[in-house]
Amino acid sequence: MTDREPEREPVRKTYKLFVNGAFPRSESGRSYPVLTPAGATAAWAAQGSRKDVRDAVAAARGAFTGWVGATAYNRGQILYRVAEIVEGRAAQLASELAAVGARDAPAEVAAAIDRLLYYAGWTDKIAVVAGSSNPVAGPYFNFTVPEPTGVVAICAPERPAFLGLVSLLAPALAGGNTAVVVAPESAALVAVSFAECLATSDVPPGVVNIVTGSHRELAPVLAAHGDVDALDLTGIDDVALAAECERLGAADIKRLVRPLGRDPEWFAATAQHAQAVTATMELKTVWHPKGA
Repeated sequence: MTDREPEREPVRKTYKLFVNGAFPRSESGRSYPVLTPAGATAAWAAQGSRKDVRDAVAAARGAFTGWVGATAYNRGQILYRVAEIVEGRAAQLASELAAVGARDAPAEVAAAIDRLLYYAGWTDKIAVVAGSSNPVAGPYFNFTVPEPTGVVAICAPERPAFLGLVSLLAPALAGGNTAVVVAPESAALVAVSFAECLATSDVPPGVVNIVTGSHRELAPVLAAHGDVDALDLTGIDDVALAAECERLGAADIKRLVRPLGRDPEWFAATAQHAQAVTATMELKTVWHPKGA
């Protein structure tokens, strides 16, 4: 008889933040358990802080010039590459969704991949669809040109954790914005694994930053931050919290996005449209004299 090999312990994954292309721990040192529907601990995730949010905003601002300066075609190719990487890790992402109670995790991952591809195709078309040449009574050319707002703060939903995050992030990126995403507690696992896909798919550092933690703690910080240009509150179900963020964002006239429908079916059926891209864009009107 021979002694059996001792059973080895698996290497548990460490779920960190995603800021400026790196995976730091929260500066506060805090973490929290991500629970299964039965109340068991699926994993521990980093509890983002106000300082983490400020670092993420600074990274997004620093990356904006390069991202908006890239060609629309190049941004589309990068989003397509993100979809490719997610496709290759679909099983892992589905297992993380299933661990926290997603109803049909494989279908949600497939829908998120399709949505990434959809918005990858919009990058070089939105200028034609949203822009125009306007008739005016005078010797002028008048054009309307869509431009990205800048740094967009996104509050991702609890459900659907992955499809909801992608449905809010992809159109903002397609329009040329950079983003800071707050992924709420139960959505942390799939959000961090998605960040790993972003890190290996040619997305420049700082273009997307993901902070896991509490909407209640972090959303007001983003709403009050002077370097955040737009705030997407779609993922917040707490009406009082959304109203507080709207009030804070009004102080420096942020662009606010808060659709009427925020349930899981809205993300599945309605979020896929060009208006999602223009929701975080500005329309600039240009006058130019014509004739001699």
